[in-house]
Amino acid sequence: MGIALTAEQTKRVEELLSKMTLTEKIGQMNQESVSIVGGFDVPFEQLIEMMTDGRLSKEEFENIMKTAKTDYHEDAIREGKVGSLMVQDPEKCNELQKIAVEETRLGIPLIFGLDVIHGFRSVYPIAIAEAGSFDTELMEKTAAMAAKESRCSGVAWHFAPMLDVARDARWGRVSEGPGEDPYLGSCFARAKVRGLQNDHSENENYVAACLKHFVGYGAAEAGKDYNTVSMANHVLYNNYLVPFRAAVEEGAQTAMASFNDLNGVPSTVNKWALRDILKDNMGLPGFVVSDANAIKECVVHGIAEDEKEAGEKSANAGLDMDMGTEIYIQNLEKSVEEGQVSMEVIDDACRRVLAVKMWLGLFDHPYVSEEVMKRYEEIPEDHKALALASAEKSAVLLKNEGNLLPLKQDTKISLVGSLADNRSEVVGAWAISWKEKDCVSILDGMKQEFSDVNYYPCGGPEGDINDDEVKAACDNGDVIVAVLGETVAMSGEASSRADITLPGKQRELLEKLIASGKPVVLVLMNGRPLALQWEAENVPAILEGWHLGIQMGNAIAHILSGKKNPEGRLSSSFPAVTGQCPIYYNHPNTGRPAGNFKFTSRYLDAPFTSLYPFGFGLSYTSFEYSDLAVTEDNDALKISVKVKNTGDREGSETVQFYMQDVAASIVRPVKELKCFEKVELNPGEEKNVEARLLKKHMGFWNNQGKYCLEDGLFRIYAGADSATELCEELRVGFEGVEKEPDYPVE
Repeated sequence: MGIALTAEQTKRVEELLSKMTLTEKIGQMNQESVSIVGGFDVPFEQLIEMMTDGRLSKEEFENIMKTAKTDYHEDAIREGKVGSLMVQDPEKCNELQKIAVEETRLGIPLIFGLDVIHGFRSVYPIAIAEAGSFDTELMEKTAAMAAKESRCSGVAWHFAPMLDVARDARWGRVSEGPGEDPYLGSCFARAKVRGLQNDHSENENYVAACLKHFVGYGAAEAGKDYNTVSMANHVLYNNYLVPFRAAVEEGAQTAMASFNDLNGVPSTVNKWALRDILKDNMGLPGFVVSDANAIKECVVHGIAEDEKEAGEKSANAGLDMDMGTEIYIQNLEKSVEEGQVSMEVIDDACRRVLAVKMWLGLFDHPYVSEEVMKRYEEIPEDHKALALASAEKSAVLLKNEGNLLPLKQDTKISLVGSLADNRSEVVGAWAISWKEKDCVSILDGMKQEFSDVNYYPCGGPEGDINDDEVKAACDNGDVIVAVLGETVAMSGEASSRADITLPGKQRELLEKLIASGKPVVLVLMNGRPLALQWEAENVPAILEGWHLGIQMGNAIAHILSGKKNPEGRLSSSFPAVTGQCPIYYNHPNTGRPAGNFKFTSRYLDAPFTSLYPFGFGLSYTSFEYSDLAVTEDNDALKISVKVKNTGDREGSETVQFYMQDVAASIVRPVKELKCFEKVELNPGEEKNVEARLLKKHMGFWNNQGKYCLEDGLFRIYAGADSATELCEELRVGFEGVEKEPDYPVE
């Protein structure tokens, strides 16, 4: 299967498998969620829904919950019917693990999993932000930090990295992934898998990665979460599968099936996707888990008549573990007896689960020691420093008219916006294990960095504007720093938005601030690209701050003061208006490409290009590109370009190299990112930056799943972002070049 077990470990797995009953095998395929039970007449999930939609007040909900208790399924564990749980309390993990190891017939340990998307206790930037650092070493280090922290709480399995290529900013979960580009997504994927899995120096240092969501979830129709996905095979192969293949090649152990259907077949029951592509073609070594309740939802999809049939289709498709529905444990024995599911399918799934547990060392080290569980009661300084570095490198300067930034440390600043003084808003969506005491708000950071800061909430994403506070802010400050954007709840899962302009009355607030005549700096806190046409036209300086984690306040203050020169880049294009979504740089050309006359692929009432393109980001210095050169050898193109710092301070530049296959057997993108290099340059310094593009990476998969390398004309671009026009053309031949593997035909 590919998991790096020793011969002795492999023997232990097979011996264990031979002793297991059918019930015990299916038990390993069952993941339980901690249940809330008590004296109420409707399911807990319905109570949450009733509170969310207003049928139940918060006070009424809290009164009901006073009678509730937590069910950890202890009896089911004793019966060998549970393979995994989602728990993060180390003492509770030990208590449950003791039942599994010491009170069951075979003593098979549990694996505790959790959504650790962008940090555990030390929360670092959301993925869409951190991918924009273009710093793979940094990405690897933050993943390793999260692995160490979570393992000390008993969590040995991360439902991460999230690798959905996402081109529609209306989709809330764009915040969780590395953006719109498959190559950058692949670099992110490899770095995260290395960081999570590769440090085996101590048993507590590594976890199993779980790649999600397989596959195509980021292309949900109309940007609505959980929605249907339809795409040509070549789009799937050349974009959405690319980061997953990279992650599996890097050794990722497990994966999670996505909620969506793909061309009419939900991923949960999609044998072609899960078994043929992910396991057999890519070679995923471990197991595949469903997303929460997804097997049951196949009945709602209409792909199965009842839960038993949904379970049968899921197991046969290669879905090895059921998250939260108990459909496997309740139905699969009967399905095997009836011949609907074979023992080979059950054995394969159970073997994969056991092998991952063996690889994690859970059989030999099932418990968290008291010394280990106390290791991160307080965040160590090196973890804080890493969270700060990641935040500083992930923020993106979008506009700096008249070099308004950086601000002098004695500038009289009016800090505006309710988000600026809310520590709980810096962590972003899908942060679970953080503590507010560790979070640095933007107000906290600004007061540390600047000598004269006065705070005026004025307004935010929700609620009204306080005109008295607006007047005071405008009267008292020499510069106004407005912190605006989205609350954490406005992005992430189940948080799609049809209008991705600044929510609430924040534009009105900006208008009032600008009308004062004082210079305004807009600092954005958000989980998705926003439609910022008005802001780009009217606000002199804009800093994209995203949700940067526990050190956000310090990172933003350091950039505004110039202590840190901004170096982040956009991992997703920003539209001018919402109606441009989905918008992405690596689109195919049409026969009538967008232009400034009517009969082209454009809008009558909006720009046809993005407001800020993929890869874009400004610095407090400036860079100049020249002398692009491309030469060919047997198996690669050697690319070089000169980059000069033409400003007056040191800066970091992300040099990006793109390719266009000018004519091919299917329509190819206008540009594709193929390489990037980060360089540090002093004022006036010039460097020759080189990259090597392997010829085998210049091809594409066609609709039949065949990988094609076609001789012809290619254009190579180099520059600061995807809009670069510095270009060289050459003809390339591929005779004798090794090809990427083909995909199985559906």
